[in-house]
Amino acid sequence: MATALQRGLVGEGFTVDVALNGPDGLHLARENSYDAIVCDIMLPGLSGYRIIEALRADQNWVPVLVLSAKDGEYDEADALDLGADDYLIKPFSFVVLLARLRAVLRRGARPRPAVLACGDLTLDPAARSVHRGGTEIELTPREFSLLEYLMRRAGEAVSKADILHHVWDAHYEGDANVIEVYVGYLRRKIDLPFHRHAVQTVRGAGYRLATDGG
Repeated sequence: MATALQRGLVGEGFTVDVALNGPDGLHLARENSYDAIVCDIMLPGLSGYRIIEALRADQNWVPVLVLSAKDGEYDEADALDLGADDYLIKPFSFVVLLARLRAVLRRGARPRPAVLACGDLTLDPAARSVHRGGTEIELTPREFSLLEYLMRRAGEAVSKADILHHVWDAHYEGDANVIEVYVGYLRRKIDLPFHRHAVQTVRGAGYRLATDGG
């Protein structure tokens, strides 16, 4: 499979290195600057999950396309939550593989950590957990979604309209003041008990989450 895939990709103009086990694959990924990685899950010596996890822990954001015979929805979710960019199940269409590979290449190696962090404020989307330092903070689903959106746009002023569209619903017709209410809830949970000011009001523009966590 690896040889056939290499031959096909070379035929499409790619330069391809092949590793036949997990440790060799991780070593190559750490030692070389690749545009993208195609990674299996069930590899000898070290699984694809652990390779992805190690690369993201190194803050290596090379796009990773997982190609695996593991077709369970939790297998796919685990890979994506660990930092994979796409997941393709075997048997696969080579045409589709090429299209997905081109797609991850277009997105590039931008930082996309599995756990969001602003100073000592962290949010894990997969575990649905929020911590301030070593303290876990319990949030409602809506509070969690609001904080996640603000953290993904940390340092930017986001309008109430953007928040309504992304956190509530594009067709929400209720009172926009609900945002002020939920911002207040967030401040009482992630800021006030810790004497911080992470959630900032930007007059005339909306709200901003401080990149340093306040």
